[in-house]
Amino acid sequence: MKFYLAPMEGITIRTYRNICNEMFPHIDKFFTPFLVTKTKTNFNSKELRDILPENNEGLFLVPQVLTNHAEEFISMLKGLRKLGYQEANLNLGCPSGTVVSKFRGSGFLAKPEELDVFLEKVFDALEEIDIELSIKTRIGKEAPEEFYHILEIYNKYPMKELIIHPRTQKDYYKNKPNLQVFEDALKLSKNPVCYNGNIFTVKDYEVFHERFQEVDTIMLGRGLIANPALVEEILGYEGLTKEKLREFHNRIYMEYKQMYSGEKNVLFKMKELWCYMLFLFCEAEKYGKKVKKSSNLLDYEAAVSNLFRECELDSSRGFKQG
Repeated sequence: MKFYLAPMEGITIRTYRNICNEMFPHIDKFFTPFLVTKTKTNFNSKELRDILPENNEGLFLVPQVLTNHAEEFISMLKGLRKLGYQEANLNLGCPSGTVVSKFRGSGFLAKPEELDVFLEKVFDALEEIDIELSIKTRIGKEAPEEFYHILEIYNKYPMKELIIHPRTQKDYYKNKPNLQVFEDALKLSKNPVCYNGNIFTVKDYEVFHERFQEVDTIMLGRGLIANPALVEEILGYEGLTKEKLREFHNRIYMEYKQMYSGEKNVLFKMKELWCYMLFLFCEAEKYGKKVKKSSNLLDYEAAVSNLFRECELDSSRGFKQG
C-alpha cells in the first residue's frame, strides 16, 4: 500500500512536509497546497520558495495546480518541468465557495464539456513538456450521478492516476464518502485510482481495506494532520506517543517563529494544527480552549505545556468530523 499526504492550504507547506518526512518517514508522496495559474508569471516568490526542489530534499513532492485555463496551465507545467518536476496534479476537488464561484476546483465539474476541451488541450501538450499529470477530483458539483459522465471524460486521457474523493462539492466535508460511486469508479476507470476520504484511524483503514482490497494507494488528509504517525501505525510500527508529538510540535513551532514576523502570524499557524491534533487528547476541551484563546506566545506556550502535562494521548481516537 502507498500512502500520500493530501494538500491542505496553509498547513502542508514545506516546513511541515520536511519535518513530517524526517520524523514519520513512511509517507510515499506529498502534494503542495494548490498553485493558482497566472497570466504573466508562473509562480510568485512565496510559491517558488515552497516548491523549490532544494527546499524539499528527500521527499517525493508533486505540485498541485488550481486552474480552468489551459494555456496558463500548460505554461505552469513547463515551469515546473524546468524546476525538475516530472509529475503535477490538477485540483478538481476544492469545494471552497470562492474557488467554485470561478469554476475552478470542484466547480469546474459543473461544466463537463468545457472540462473535456480543457483536458484535451492539456494532454496534447504533455508529451512535449515531458511531464505526467494526475487529477484529484470530487464526484460532481450537485449530485453523485454526475460522476459517471465525468468519468467518461477522464477515461479519454492517460493520466498518472485519478485521486477520487467521493463527495460532491455540495457535500463539502459533510455526509459520508459515497463508497458505492467509488466502487463503480474502480470498475469503470481506465486510469489507476487512488482513494481519499475519511480515513482518520487505523480502524477506518482496516474497514476500508477489507472492502476494497484491490486499492493500493490512499491519500490521507485531516486524519494524518491530526495524527502524523497514522501511516506508521497502519503499517504496524510504533504508535504515536505524547513525547513524539511534543517533539513534532516543538520543531514546527520553532521553525514558524523564524519564518513568520509577528506573534499573531505564528499563533494563527499553530492554532490551525491544533484544530486537528487536539482530537487525540482525552478530556482536553478546557486545555484546548486555552490554547485557542492564547493571544501571545508566552500564553500559548504555557497552555500547550499544560495540555501535554495534564491530558492523556490516545491516537486511536483520531480526527472527529463535525
